[in-house]
Amino acid sequence: MPLNKGKHIVEEIDGVRCSLVEKGVSPERTEFLKKLLELNGYAVKVVQEGEPETFKIGVTDLLFNPVVDVYKRSLKSFSGKKVTPAYWLQESDNETEAEVNYWTFKE
Repeated sequence: MPLNKGKHIVEEIDGVRCSLVEKGVSPERTEFLKKLLELNGYAVKVVQEGEPETFKIGVTDLLFNPVVDVYKRSLKSFSGKKVTPAYWLQESDNETEAEVNYWTFKE
């Protein structure tokens, strides 16, 4: 689910109701999200969706919403820093910007 859509979707994955994290994702992105979510204490369910090896990822915590948790910065990265939207979308590996909050920044 892209971070610009806040709709909370619940689907059944492997017979378990899950909050949908993303669908139609590549194996590399699936592995990244699976490890990141498990690091943060979520039970992750993954199922192959289509022929060109796309996957659907969900977590068993029905209250989890990726948009809320990423922007609330309640997820931790592999190095223990807060996950930013750029890090979640794998657009940036720079985790140092994750610690700067606009409401605590002073010049």
